[in-house]
Amino acid sequence: MSSPAVTDTRNQTDRPIAPLLADRWSPRGFDASHEIDRDDLLSILEAARWAPSAGNTQPWGFIAARRGTPEFDQIVAALADFNQAWTPRASALIVFASLPERAGRMTAWVDYDLGQAAAHASMQAEYLGLRVHQMGGFAADAIREAFDLPPGVLPRSVMAIGRHDDSDDVPARIRQRDASERVRLPLSDLLIHRA
Repeated sequence: MSSPAVTDTRNQTDRPIAPLLADRWSPRGFDASHEIDRDDLLSILEAARWAPSAGNTQPWGFIAARRGTPEFDQIVAALADFNQAWTPRASALIVFASLPERAGRMTAWVDYDLGQAAAHASMQAEYLGLRVHQMGGFAADAIREAFDLPPGVLPRSVMAIGRHDDSDDVPARIRQRDASERVRLPLSDLLIHRA
């Protein structure tokens, strides 16, 4: 007997999944008046810290900055043009970096592990009633220079965190993108081998 599709969440999943996951999405419209509490930001980073890692090597590092700080502005300056247009309204930005030299013989899993850390951070933010948007559109060299990163620290992604806003304060093109229907490939297209 098949489980019914979940319909009381933002995403119309084909099978029931945890509501926290079924409600997750990545808006670009953030409430520019929302200030993230320092403890909330630290709890998001703590969730990332406790992500699984191959051999417990924890091959990751984070740069976290709240809006209104020079560090926040330095991260925004390193973003691609479109991302620079909406991220200043976010409450905080986190740079996720990999540290391959920390991985030892587990080097093959560094990026997988970093992705786990970002996913854990994302879910903690959702748990706190916040939204995140992850980005690959940024200049890693600009981040490296702005924060004087050692050669082994490789910026891989940037996460914007904040409270979603769909009011007229948010530019129309951002509101339109945020309101568009979310779709995923059917699970049958993703299964390489059926169980």
